[in-house]
Amino acid sequence: MARPNMKPIVLFFLKLLLIGLSAPQLIAGDETQKFVYSGFASANLTLDGTASVTPSGLLELTNGTVMSMGHAFHPAPLRLRDSPNGTIQSFSASFVFGIISIYDLSSHGLTMLVAPSKDLSKAMPVQYLGLFNGLNNGNTTNHIFAVELDTWQNAEFGDIDYNHVGVDINGLSSEKSHTAGFFHDQNGTFENLTLGSQEAMQVWVDYDREKTQIDVTMAPLNMTTKPKRPIVSARYNLSAVLKDVAYIGFSSSTGTIKTQHYVLGWSFAMNGPAPVINLSMLPKLPRDHPKGRRSWVLDIVLPVGTAVVLLSLGAIAFLLVRRHFRYAEVRDNWEVEFGPHRFSYKDLYHATGGFEDKNLLGVGGFGRVYKGVLQKSRLKIAVKRVSHDSKQGMKEFIAEIVSIGRLQNRNLVPLLGYCRRKGELLLVYEYMPNGSLDKYLVARVLPVAIRPPGPVGIGLPPVGFRSPPAGTGGASCCSWASARRNRPAADDVEELPAQSTAASPHPRRAPPQGSSTPCETRGRSRGRPAKA
Repeated sequence: MARPNMKPIVLFFLKLLLIGLSAPQLIAGDETQKFVYSGFASANLTLDGTASVTPSGLLELTNGTVMSMGHAFHPAPLRLRDSPNGTIQSFSASFVFGIISIYDLSSHGLTMLVAPSKDLSKAMPVQYLGLFNGLNNGNTTNHIFAVELDTWQNAEFGDIDYNHVGVDINGLSSEKSHTAGFFHDQNGTFENLTLGSQEAMQVWVDYDREKTQIDVTMAPLNMTTKPKRPIVSARYNLSAVLKDVAYIGFSSSTGTIKTQHYVLGWSFAMNGPAPVINLSMLPKLPRDHPKGRRSWVLDIVLPVGTAVVLLSLGAIAFLLVRRHFRYAEVRDNWEVEFGPHRFSYKDLYHATGGFEDKNLLGVGGFGRVYKGVLQKSRLKIAVKRVSHDSKQGMKEFIAEIVSIGRLQNRNLVPLLGYCRRKGELLLVYEYMPNGSLDKYLVARVLPVAIRPPGPVGIGLPPVGFRSPPAGTGGASCCSWASARRNRPAADDVEELPAQSTAASPHPRRAPPQGSSTPCETRGRSRGRPAKA
């Protein structure tokens, strides 16, 4: 029996094996270097964050959650160089997107990006668009190229406005940007497009290997052809940025405004134009219910206004409390009997202009004296601020002061009343503009170092060296001195001159032995015998 010829059978199976090995590579290569999604219902995308595919086939990058971000990548990597040492090949991409917010503004935007990895877990939301963070933004080690559709103006990135398209290289400070819109082919006029208008729009991104030029074009979805003039055209060699193998996808983020970012369709190709997206097959953007759409005034301006009102109320409360403590006084039950002689600290504060230095009459051993005018009565007063830290004897001290104030004598400076506040006592006198008589008799004040000895008291002059004012009548030296004890006249609050302490050319001399004191002279004038 003749043996069958096995050679043709073996050759047939070898041929099938070779075809089986090469066919997946060719298919994989085609899928990697060129693809088109007219909806994402059956797409095998790599998703993270808030990104998901809706039942209708929409790629939803953010779902309206505040401070969130989402990413979506084509699953297969791209081989961007045709040789290990070659340059980045030309490529083209196109996508249809839509941004929806329940307010009249949105945040923050989305990007189409090419990155060395699908892992963007270290990225941040808000102004970083889910692409970078505060530490790596702008680093050349990122190896990321992106086209941003930004609905927020961030001064830190040099954004031109709150509605722009930009080309980003390794960071969010765009190499070049332009307000979102398109140029009409007929007359070249520019027409603005609002990214957050809830209307679908189409974007084209083209990189030319020979020109090292990046062009970005956009148009409303109802335009059937791509505009000839791009809105952004930047010269940049991506060979210095992108790695040999990279992934292409989308990133998006939100801030404090609830916003949804959608991609309806997407296409990509190396070394040629991106495949045309079948617009008729695209899923529809969700339409926000009119009752669900609220003005941003309600959720933004209203809280800000409330915060301003609360801060204003807090400031008013603070001022009232400070005002209360500024004018706070010390009051005891035993002071009721002296009520008519008590002044409020508030009245004295305003009368003296807040105890300003320009109203200062002088400084004495027991305090400072200020002049002032009561606002209601327009009465000119002098206020002595006396420190009195001890509470012991305060009642008796005030009783004595009030008793003196009740005395009626033309030689006594009228004591109008008092005020107590914290650790000080304020005595209120009628203001005497002409000062005291001794200032007219002896113009110069002796320094302490060369004054003759004499009795020491509150405003009590040495006997025999200062006379009581002329015309004191029957008032004795003792009664005159006691009245001067709390008198705010200038001789009570003398300040030593800044000059040398040398003796004055006209010192006050002690009376010679055997001469009469003012009290003795006044006694003899009334017929009383002189004291020995």
